Amino acid sequence: MPATKTRVDKIATCIVPVADVDGAIEFYTQKLGLEKRIDVPFGGEYRWVEVGPEGAETTVALAPPPEGKPVGGRETGISLYTKDIDGYHAELKADGVDVDDEVSRMGGPVPPLFWLRDPEGNTLMVVGDA
Repeated sequence: MPATKTRVDKIATCIVPVADVDGAIEFYTQKLGLEKRIDVPFGGEYRWVEVGPEGAETTVALAPPPEGKPVGGRETGISLYTKDIDGYHAELKADGVDVDDEVSRMGGPVPPLFWLRDPEGNTLMVVGDA
């Protein structure tokens, strides 16, 4: 019998607060290659937008911050995975995305990785196969 009382079944949505929702949609879909899943109004003047890799359950919500809270410059804690890390890195760099100069290879158990920043300065990690 498990000792935990957790009833969590999956990680559903990670949230990145953004000031420019349309700009964020363009970046996350056109530059990173994610698909827009949801784009609905809420709370009067706001929009709830979710993007994610094709077929993936977990999404990233691009939503306004709570009132009075700053946006941008956040370490999101979000890690994206690609089978071709070198190709994806080169593609993003050629598209003008703010990425690290090169893919880091620290050796097992750490996978090859690089960091990228969205137009509002939010940081995401990209990992590949070790």
